[in-house]
Amino acid sequence: RPVVRRLLGLTPERRAIVRAVHRGTTATTVGTERVMPAILDVEDGVYAVRATPIEAHPLLAAVASDSFIVVPEGPLTPRLATLAVGAPIWLAPRANGFFSIGELPEAEVLWCLSTGTGIGPFLSMLRTDDAWARLPRIVLVHAVRNAEELSFQEEIAGIKSAHPGAFTYVSMVSREAHPGAMAGRIPAAIADGRLEAQVGLALSPENSHVMLCGNPAMVDDVQALLATRGMRRHRRKEPGHVTVETYW
Repeated sequence: RPVVRRLLGLTPERRAIVRAVHRGTTATTVGTERVMPAILDVEDGVYAVRATPIEAHPLLAAVASDSFIVVPEGPLTPRLATLAVGAPIWLAPRANGFFSIGELPEAEVLWCLSTGTGIGPFLSMLRTDDAWARLPRIVLVHAVRNAEELSFQEEIAGIKSAHPGAFTYVSMVSREAHPGAMAGRIPAAIADGRLEAQVGLALSPENSHVMLCGNPAMVDDVQALLATRGMRRHRRKEPGHVTVETYW
């Protein structure tokens, strides 16, 4: 049975939990972001269940992590945030999901656009060799309200160092000025051309695939903008240019 191994405090509203998972579990399928039920024991035999994107480390099959926002009135996240190291937690034995590198069509540039904790699934993918073998260029955009929410900076720096010329990271902060970060929100930066100018690449159906993960408003607004460029939702039976995960 999995137990909590390490707790990482990010901001007062957010936490990341690193959990131990039995070796061989399909929760840690390499190269993918998998969604699976996370079950936390609750009093009186009641269980709180949430479809949880698992950020699996490809080299350590015994560990999976999850970044999340604490919802004070929710049945699961307040309890997750108070767990101590060694506390037990259940994970379902099988994982499923479409939001993964393996489901993408060929593209010259992959744009990973995220808000808040939505950056987590992208980091899962970027830890794998499959992402870099399949995609010549990857752009990771992380938009937050305040600079303190720009998490995983050390890991992102490591990715940049490991893949020079193939990886571009763009941070965006909407509520305050922050050195090195763009101001505003992702939809506006696409609409006025600032994002493409910052990266130095065109975002077009001819060369790009876009993955969206985060705030539903961002996901909806960006999809609408991309539709005006002829970029449509990607589906197994009807390949397109945009893959989405509402992460809220």
